[in-house]
Amino acid sequence: MGKVIAIANQKGGVGKTTTTVNLAASLAAIDKRILIVDFDPQGNATSGVNIDKQTSPNIYQVLAGEISLQEAMHRCELPTLFAIPGHRNLAAAEVELVDQERREYLLKEILDPITDQYDFVFIDCPPSLSLLTINALTAADGVLIPIQAEYYALEGVRDLMDTIHRVKSSLNQLLAITGILITMYDERTNLSQQVLHDVKTHFGDSLYATIIPRNVRLSEAPSFGKPAILHDMRSKGAQAYLKLAKEFLNG
Repeated sequence: MGKVIAIANQKGGVGKTTTTVNLAASLAAIDKRILIVDFDPQGNATSGVNIDKQTSPNIYQVLAGEISLQEAMHRCELPTLFAIPGHRNLAAAEVELVDQERREYLLKEILDPITDQYDFVFIDCPPSLSLLTINALTAADGVLIPIQAEYYALEGVRDLMDTIHRVKSSLNQLLAITGILITMYDERTNLSQQVLHDVKTHFGDSLYATIIPRNVRLSEAPSFGKPAILHDMRSKGAQAYLKLAKEFLNG
């Protein structure tokens, strides 16, 4: 049975989608069978693996009962990497799902029949504590939380942790913290070093030893529709995510 991992942080711009795409691709590069589910209305994980988020069959259509999950499945450039695109209509799903029975379990019920076909399923969550995020957490076995190395890094993480605990107690007793990941780290600044110290003090062993640096190649890879390892394998960003993939598997 494959594991489902939600990659979540309600704060935008922390490297959530970058982590989804690059961790997934790094694991696929070492022959793990991986599925990305883009559950963010912005659809950046979709374009990050070179899928047209405007016209491709997508997860919103699956939620709406318009198409099957298999019809929304796309094979990516790496042979063992697959993706189910997001779409801007997911924002409307917030309203449309409110009156549905078992609304928190809709994504879980969609994914359960196919998770055993993959080693890992990664859900890229929207930057909010919304019904979409609750669905992702209810469907997941674990949560990976990226935290940017900046001044407000820990602000709001308490709210996310409270949400995780509520989901665990009422909807998904198996939900666990997979790990905390520092992203956009600049070793030259005292601020990054201070944030790393604060996060390590706060989260202890839950913090990954791997740190994702600020890196131009990592930032520009999405504009080419590629994970960093396909854009520039030798870059510091690509190498950091390959290192994270190994640590993730050993965790």
